[in-house]
Amino acid sequence: MRNSTNYDDGLIACNDTELVIRRYYFPFGLAKRVRYDRIRSARWFKMTALTGRYRAWGSGNLTQWFNLDWRRHRKSAGLVLDLGGRMQPVITPDDVDQVLAVLAAHGVERR
Repeated sequence: MRNSTNYDDGLIACNDTELVIRRYYFPFGLAKRVRYDRIRSARWFKMTALTGRYRAWGSGNLTQWFNLDWRRHRKSAGLVLDLGGRMQPVITPDDVDQVLAVLAAHGVERR
């Protein structure tokens, strides 16, 4: 059975059961799949030069990991996902509000 897609901008996808972060793992760019029940919260933040606006891929502080996104420098907001571990995925979807709405519909708290 195929899942219906609730959001998909090419790099970030939300389907019925999970959030898919494409081009996540370095160096091969494999996708990270996260079930909604594993996401403790999503924190919205404003993208600036100090918060990762010009980071194409990886981590600058060893606590947050950005997937590969060549368009990130044009984006104004992102989401930090708390999965309960030390490393927190950071996503910069094209439509942050729509992803937040999908996450909320699956019981993910916004911080």
